[in-house]
Amino acid sequence: MSIPNHLAIIIDGNRRWAKEKGLSSFLGHKKGYDNVEKIGEYCKKKGVKIMTFYAFSTENWKRSKTEVSYLMRLLGTALNKKNIDKFNKDKVRVKIIGQKERLPKILQKKVKEIEEATKDNKEFFLNLAISYGGRLEIVQAIKEIIKKKIPLNKIDEELVNKHLWTEGMPYPDLIIRTSEEQRLSNFLTWQSAYSELYFIKKHWPDFTKKDIDKAFKDYSKRHRRFGK
Repeated sequence: MSIPNHLAIIIDGNRRWAKEKGLSSFLGHKKGYDNVEKIGEYCKKKGVKIMTFYAFSTENWKRSKTEVSYLMRLLGTALNKKNIDKFNKDKVRVKIIGQKERLPKILQKKVKEIEEATKDNKEFFLNLAISYGGRLEIVQAIKEIIKKKIPLNKIDEELVNKHLWTEGMPYPDLIIRTSEEQRLSNFLTWQSAYSELYFIKKHWPDFTKKDIDKAFKDYSKRHRRFGK
């Protein structure tokens, strides 16, 4: 079975999962958070080297203040001291991609702490896309290039890539989206040009290790020619 080096997942359907079960959306988000840890650990054991989870988009700020506040607290829980120790034990490097400056101050502090504490780990790379938008990422890259006054003849794909939030990382080999929707929704817009896509009807809280195996089995059948 072919295992993607870089796996990205759009974790969709937490609220729908909760609604179908007559539960609050908060419980749906908590169940989804728990599943990120479980699936992430399983993929690491399978041989995946880089994982990127789409945790909170720039559009998600439009949700109710109560829900956004809960999601920020939930994300803060994922970045606590206990988890930092676990990441270091498992040699996991954590990176937050997105508008860090838009996050609550206490969360910005935790982001800085966990990135600094895990920066030397090289066995597994975990990216959490928080307040992330693919188009915004490209715009900020362009602004940085203009600010540096780089000559036009020096601007190419490699240069743009160096100014993205995912600087230095290989592009995703496989992108999985749960909860039936079949679009990328502003996720890794630049990086996904040649990514294989896999969509599944299950909501994220119901997504299992067996579903990962099925996705990898399907991925193994793909022939990635990159236009050749």
